[in-house]
Amino acid sequence: MTVDSLKQGELHRNEYDHARLEGRRRFLRFLIKNIGFTLLAKINRVEGLENVPSQGPALLMINHNAFIDSLVVLHLTPRHIVPLAKAEVYEYPVIGIFPKMWWVIPVHRDEFDRRAISQVFQVLKAGEIVLVAPEGTRGPALKQGKEGIAYLACRSSAPVIPVAISGTPGFPALRPFGAWRGPGATVRYGKPFRYRPEFRHAGREQLRLMTDEAMYVLSGMLPTEQRGVYADLTKASQETIEWV
Repeated sequence: MTVDSLKQGELHRNEYDHARLEGRRRFLRFLIKNIGFTLLAKINRVEGLENVPSQGPALLMINHNAFIDSLVVLHLTPRHIVPLAKAEVYEYPVIGIFPKMWWVIPVHRDEFDRRAISQVFQVLKAGEIVLVAPEGTRGPALKQGKEGIAYLACRSSAPVIPVAISGTPGFPALRPFGAWRGPGATVRYGKPFRYRPEFRHAGREQLRLMTDEAMYVLSGMLPTEQRGVYADLTKASQETIEWV
C-alpha cells in the first residue's frame, strides 16, 4: 500500500503541504532551542549526526524513555522531522497546540490506523523524515517493538536511522532543580539500514522478525541497563536488513 493508492477523500484537509509548514516549524524550533533547551532540559553529548542524510526520505527509530525524547531528537536533528505520537497529545491542555502547529501525525495505538499510515507515506513521498518510537510507550528499558516500524520501512523502501537516547528521565525540569544536577541527555545516531527488497511485501511473521532485528540494532547502541527484552545481543540477526 502506498499513499497513491488511497482515496483522495480520505486525505482531504489532512493532505501534507511541506511548504506551508516550513515557516511555523522554523519558529517552533527557535522556541525549542532558546527556551526549551535553555530552561527545561540539557544535552550532554550528541554522536553520529553525519548518519542523517542531507536529503530524501527516512525513518528515525528511537527508544522512548521520557516525555521529552521526541523534542530532544527534533531539536538535534539537522533537518525538520515529523514525529508520530499518540492521538491524545492533541488534547493536552495548552501544550496540545504545539503538535497541531507542527503537524505531528496522531496515531490511535489500539488499531490499524490507516489515516496515520497514509500521512506517513505522504511525508516520506515529500522527501522528509518521520520519527517513530516502536515501543509505543515510555519506559526505562526496551520493550518489544511493534511491527509498524518494519511495515512503514519495507513498504516505502525508506532507510531507517536508529537513534539511541539516554539520560532524559527527569526532564523537563526548571533550573537549578531536579535533573539539572545530572549529566543531561546523550543521543547517538546510528548507521542507516534498509530492509532487503525481497521483504517489500512482508507478511506478519516476517514483520515480527524484521522489527526484532531493528530493535536489536537499537539495543546495541544503548547502555546495558536500557536494553530490556533485547538485552541478549547473541540473539540478534540481520537476515532482513542491509546497511546503507
